[in-house]
Amino acid sequence: MSKGTAIDLGLNEAYNDLFSTQAERDNAQRSYVIDLPAAEISDFPDHPFKVRMDEEMEQMMESVKERGVLSPVLVRPMPDGSYQMVSGHRRKRAAELAGLPTLPCIVRELTDDEAIIIMVDSNLQREQVLPSEKAFAYKMKLDAMKRQQGTRTDLTSATVLQKFGGKTSRELLAEQSGESHEQIRKYIRLTNLVPELLDMVDNSVLKEKDKLQMALRPAVELSYLSKDEQNALLEVMEGEDCTPSHAQAIKMREFSEKGKLNPDVILSIMQEEKPNQVEQFKIPRNRIDKFFPAGTPAQKIEDTIVKALEMYRKRERARER
Repeated sequence: MSKGTAIDLGLNEAYNDLFSTQAERDNAQRSYVIDLPAAEISDFPDHPFKVRMDEEMEQMMESVKERGVLSPVLVRPMPDGSYQMVSGHRRKRAAELAGLPTLPCIVRELTDDEAIIIMVDSNLQREQVLPSEKAFAYKMKLDAMKRQQGTRTDLTSATVLQKFGGKTSRELLAEQSGESHEQIRKYIRLTNLVPELLDMVDNSVLKEKDKLQMALRPAVELSYLSKDEQNALLEVMEGEDCTPSHAQAIKMREFSEKGKLNPDVILSIMQEEKPNQVEQFKIPRNRIDKFFPAGTPAQKIEDTIVKALEMYRKRERARER
């Protein structure tokens, strides 16, 4: 298919009228497919989803080399005659790496808020979505849904859906994403973290070696700290080579709210012993398996070993008398 050759999608067929909403029919009537060079498609502004050069991207690139881009990307036309990517950033990158001159695109007229909602929904279907990606994606979609209130009348409108059961935009977002209302709130709080702390939260998923990891719960508490306080915490974390526990993060937030959080206080809190930092002694399982029947629960093994050691200590003390 050559550049500039549009294909009619057959949008006036009877079944489309029967099985689609008016909004879908309206959108479909302003859509067409065309082949475009990747260079003519700009990325979506503030796109929250990272295009990583990982194993999955390498596999996609090899697939594109062999079979081309099988599923068209979605773009929208811009006033200056260019095109903006809405859904398909990874396919676009794979096409560029594979050296394809063009890739198939569905061109659709979309408002800014329509484009945001489609962009977020399509990318949330990916197998792995990082906490930072969810954070900014949920915030972008929620803001778009709020802006749409009172301006749309079709069934995809937040306003219309709010009237069915009185749901708020945040409740509707939680329902559509499969996350709880509270979980959505926590993810959006992460947008207040400095990039270095947010990277640590992402690394709780990526598990990159020699990089600190931080769980979601303490990260949410730290999001209430000022940027200066977060940067001070970063320096302490680098020096101590650890991240705060949930309890430590709560304590820092409390000091911050009282205006008493400073580098010395942060260091003092970080040097407190955490439950998961209590020194442990481990015995390789293969050294003790022969003493227990197969399938013995770990807790029973531990209790038996402790009991045996207590008996051993009593015997040794008896010998010393």
